[in-house]
Amino acid sequence: MNPNLMWRLTAVAVFGGLSLVSLWWVVPTVVAAFLAGRGPGRTGAALCSFVAVLAVGVVAASLMPSMLALGTRFVGVLVPGVLLPWFAGRFWRQYQELVRAGWEKAERLERERQLVGEQARLAERARIAQDMHDVLGHDLSLIALSAGALQLAPGLDERQRRTAKDIRARAAMAVERLGAVVGVLSEDAEPPLSRPEGRELTELVGDAAESGLQVELRVDGEADGLPPVVGRAVQRVVQEALTNVARHAPRAAATVEVRHTETETQVVVFNGPAQTPAGRAPGQGGRGLIGLDERVRLAGGTFEHGPRDGGFVVSARLPHRLPARLPGRRAPEPRAGAPTEFRRTRRRARRTLIAALLVPPVAGAVLAAAVTGWDMVAAARSTLDPGDYARLRVGQDRAEVRRVLPDRQSVHRPSGGERPEGRGVTCEYYAMTADRFDSRSGDAYRLCFREDRLISLDALTG
Repeated sequence: MNPNLMWRLTAVAVFGGLSLVSLWWVVPTVVAAFLAGRGPGRTGAALCSFVAVLAVGVVAASLMPSMLALGTRFVGVLVPGVLLPWFAGRFWRQYQELVRAGWEKAERLERERQLVGEQARLAERARIAQDMHDVLGHDLSLIALSAGALQLAPGLDERQRRTAKDIRARAAMAVERLGAVVGVLSEDAEPPLSRPEGRELTELVGDAAESGLQVELRVDGEADGLPPVVGRAVQRVVQEALTNVARHAPRAAATVEVRHTETETQVVVFNGPAQTPAGRAPGQGGRGLIGLDERVRLAGGTFEHGPRDGGFVVSARLPHRLPARLPGRRAPEPRAGAPTEFRRTRRRARRTLIAALLVPPVAGAVLAAAVTGWDMVAAARSTLDPGDYARLRVGQDRAEVRRVLPDRQSVHRPSGGERPEGRGVTCEYYAMTADRFDSRSGDAYRLCFREDRLISLDALTG
């Protein structure tokens, strides 16, 4: 148990015990109970302490029947003086925790909103990076290819050839720098699902051919009704494949084959062996093929690339009907069995409020009924029959009187009449009736003895 809680409950017990003697101690009892409920600690520990106090009271009343007269005051102190203030303090603490959890939830939602905004910015950076890679990378590769062809063209002097060579080198360097910039912009960001390219397939192949690339386009089937996502994916596959050919195998012959069927479109870009080395080998170190694989996968298709017959091949198979759920993207699942701190705190506060409204009146009713029932049982065991009382005479021996007396004395001892005084005088009290609705309820017989001899008989009214 928390030491602070233990001290608070001890103070409640001490002040509550003093309240049974004097009602002036009820005020500090209420304050101590409220502070005990407001302080940290588990509710179960405090309730166990209350049950222990109640058990002690029951045992004390059993051992000392005279304490039963304090039963009504005990219930009055325990319920409105202890339970109600304790639950009020507990609810106040739960309410404060609920407010704190609400602010924490608001801050968490604000952080999540900022995170969503950051993710949107990252997605935009990825889109910019992809545009730069798709458009500028392709154009720069074609510029480098054109500069290489110009360098070998006849009729140029040495200065013009050096200029063409310098253009080609600068274009190649620009492609490398562009790759570095793309790496920064697209880091930790997911590429967009699809994006219009603004170029037809024939224009892409035509631009590559005009730049000096030996490329042939073969189209089988009609592209009418082709889904836009599939059409853009086809253009991207062809564009990236031709860019790689221009960059890594500029003098190799390339073939672009596009086959349309009713259900899918197949794209195959194949280039033969490179006549002269040109940079890195195809598919090594670049981001283009990785982006193609992601784009085709998001379109529901399959993508393959790799060396073939000394050259390199890029192929994609794209279905015309998109899947109901894109591969690799899972719908968010509700989190079951994991309530947030705000919800848990709200539930605790709700339970505390319900307990504060129900437990004190129910406990008070139960304790009052128990005290009343116990009082009736005690009264029944301490009732002296009026006929037996009428047969008693002053001067009788205690042993003779004991034969008609009940087992216990009454806990109610009304004052009145002149009580005999003197050394060795003892008085006993017995109830007139056990019926609480009888007009004699609360009245008692008083029998006084001196040295085991009955010296007085009195009927006292309560």
